[in-house]
Amino acid sequence: MNHVVKKPTTVSHVLAVPFPSRGHINPMMNLCKSMLSKNNDILITFVVTEEWCGVVESEPKPDNIRFGTIPNVYTTSAVYRSGDYSPDFLEQVLTKMEAPLEELIDRLETPVTTIIYDTYLPFVVGVGSRRNIPLTSFWTMSALVYSVFHHFDLLVRNQCFPINLLEQGEEVVDCIPGVSSIRKVDLPTCLYGKGLEVLHTGLEAISRVSSVQYLLLVSVYELESDIIDALKAKVPIPIYHIGPPIPHFNLANPSEENYFQWLDSQPPSCVLYVSQGSLHSATSAQLDELAAGLRISGVRYLWVGRKDTPRLKQGCGETGLIVPWCDQLRVLCHPSIGGFWSHCGWNSTSEAIFAGVPMLTFPIYWDQTPNSKQIVEDWKIGWRVRNKLEPNSLVPREEIAGLIRKLMDLESEEGKELRRRAKKLSEISRRAVQNGGSSDTDLQTFVHDILNCYRHI
Repeated sequence: MNHVVKKPTTVSHVLAVPFPSRGHINPMMNLCKSMLSKNNDILITFVVTEEWCGVVESEPKPDNIRFGTIPNVYTTSAVYRSGDYSPDFLEQVLTKMEAPLEELIDRLETPVTTIIYDTYLPFVVGVGSRRNIPLTSFWTMSALVYSVFHHFDLLVRNQCFPINLLEQGEEVVDCIPGVSSIRKVDLPTCLYGKGLEVLHTGLEAISRVSSVQYLLLVSVYELESDIIDALKAKVPIPIYHIGPPIPHFNLANPSEENYFQWLDSQPPSCVLYVSQGSLHSATSAQLDELAAGLRISGVRYLWVGRKDTPRLKQGCGETGLIVPWCDQLRVLCHPSIGGFWSHCGWNSTSEAIFAGVPMLTFPIYWDQTPNSKQIVEDWKIGWRVRNKLEPNSLVPREEIAGLIRKLMDLESEEGKELRRRAKKLSEISRRAVQNGGSSDTDLQTFVHDILNCYRHI
């Protein structure tokens, strides 16, 4: 179903086209809400598939945002909703979304004046070019990961690619501008092993960015300044840093969820929040070891177990809660939360930094490995759970329990230093989105620029 509204009297009509998965839809929606907070004289049509519309249409949003729906592009509901980056899923998204997107644009009563599209949907560049509509590429990962793809030719030239993970994992790559050094094992997983099957997708997506008008990075400038400055010197279009890509503007709204009542009853900084994200997770065997490690540690916990919630409840003990879903940013900002076991997706990483919570990193896929590297080595606000190079190595429960106790020990000097640095980065991240902050200023400039771009069409 396509939501229809009366033709509005707005200056600009933005078509927002996210990649169809939760980790991409959320930051795109947060961007749209933030844009309207700077200028309410904009209409936004937010493109979702029929299935995703059923998931997100009840979520609160400004009246200026309406949904434009297209047919589902994937046949398996469970996989589609998670947004698997498998070659089959990517193939269907990249080949089946373009035609219905064009048909949607033709049906809209108000002409589209700007398209903001997820960088991983490069076909949108052709759609906008054929219609002479200005385009903005929206990158939902770190500036570091963007830089890796943008400078892929340097990796090849310096014989850093192809990567043999097991034999060359500890070798250091130091040829990427703005990146001091990074181990090969900490590069995105699409550069080795089975990930090579989808590498071409990322490379093509980045190659098309030079054909658009603007690039948005969901980074806080102060956290990736060297990388962003190096990109600005090489990318031939304006770049805006507008992170973090999180709903920080919703924190004042109250919540009546039962798990908040439980959190309210816990002492400060004593609860470990556990989440492996909305997409990939650890193996069942590893989740069982994590559950046992939590039980052995005796630490209070709140674990988002998703579909595994009923099974995991049997092995964790009685010191915490397991829920299928939660309002993650609000949970992380709760005073009882003292640590975060994370898969290191960029949204989760950004939320943990905003909340000032130290992390235990357990990356699985794609950009999660370089995000873990930044958390542990660059920002020094977390520790790795798994130090072995073998991606499927099992971390035993006793080791997990020891790490959890260590992270949640509020009296240890190591723990105090992690929390001091996490608090400092939280202040930087919060200041960036306040009036006059680095992200706030770039967002205002971007909104001003797309409005002027429209006026000169």
